[in-house]
Parts: sequence; structure tokens; C-alpha cells
Amino acid sequence: MEVLVHPGYFPNCLTMAVIAQRQIVWEVWDNFQKQTYRNRCYIATDQGALLLNIPIRHVGGKTGRQGYRQVQIENSTPWQRHHWRSLTTAYRSAPFFEYYEEDLRPVFEKPFAYLMDLNLETISVLCSLLELPMPTSRSARFEIQPEKMQDGRRLISAKEKNPISMREYPQVFQERHGFLKNLSTLDLLFNQGPAAREYLMSQELPWDA
Repeated sequence: MEVLVHPGYFPNCLTMAVIAQRQIVWEVWDNFQKQTYRNRCYIATDQGALLLNIPIRHVGGKTGRQGYRQVQIENSTPWQRHHWRSLTTAYRSAPFFEYYEEDLRPVFEKPFAYLMDLNLETISVLCSLLELPMPTSRSARFEIQPEKMQDGRRLISAKEKNPISMREYPQVFQERHGFLKNLSTLDLLFNQGPAAREYLMSQELPWDA
């Protein structure tokens, strides 16, 4: 059965495991919500988990809401340069950072106007590096309770607790902070390299098979 999923920014390992194992339909008709993985991800640093946040242009109005597809990135600050510097500082000693560095760098140099376009690009790059097909199906309308798909939209919430126990893999700075679970898939990729695909394919999912 297809799974309805929000496209997030360099998705965490659980979300990427769902993308790897299931047929995905992207939710594109919802409203943007704060404190979600739509415009943030977490990586591992010598200080622990670090939030990488994408600034967005907030639209006012009577409801204060805006559709996810219409959310524009606030590019007046060099956030892409900051994110790339944070990644290089955190993972320069990781086993596979240099292996993927040149494939990932263009994402942080190419200008993006809309958040959803950026997020789909980050997922496309991850799928390419992991040798996974990039999902292309999109929702046709917003449904509160999808009837013909499993609802995986809660995966985008940064507040909701992960119901699945993530298997550990070696991480940079693990000796300082222990295993930091469900970080951005970039963390898995830099630490595990080609083995990252098998990790995602074998990871338990929130739904029955």
C-alpha cells in the first residue's frame, strides 16, 4: 500500500527507510506548520545534536496560514553556506564524507526560491547516492484521513516521539554523546557509506508489513 509522506529537508533515517521500502505519495496540499522537519534537520557534532534550520518568509493574513507549496525561503541570509560549513566541520573525519562531498555540495550552492522544491531536491540527491528510485507521485487533494493510503505524515513532526527503536551504527563523536538516533540520513550516509542502503532497507517501520 502507498504511504502519504511530507517531503522534508534531508529526511531523518526513519522517514528515509519508509521511502526506501514503500511506494511513496508526496503530500503537497497541506499547510505549512512550524517545528517540523519541513525546514530543519539534525546532525551530529562534537557538542551533540545540532539543528540546521532553513529560514522562511512568513506570510501574514487573517489565518496566518500558507500552503506548503507556497512557502518561500528567506535567502537574505547565507543559510546554505552555514549549513555546508556545519556539515564539513562535523563530518570531515567521518569515513565517507569525502566520498559524497562533491555530489552534495551543489545543493548548497544552487539557489532555491521555494522550500518544497529544495526538499524534493535533497531527497532526490539522497535517493541517487543510495541507489533508490526517487518517488514522483503527488497527492491530488488534501485528505484529513486518507482512505486508500497509509498516513505517514506524522513523520514530519519534530515533536512526536519516534515509535520505533532505531538500530545503532557507528557515529562520529559517539564516544562523547552515545548513539544519537534518527538524525538526518546524511549522518548515516557519511558514517556508513554504501552500507547505508541496506540499513534503511532492513529498518523496522511504524506499520505492519
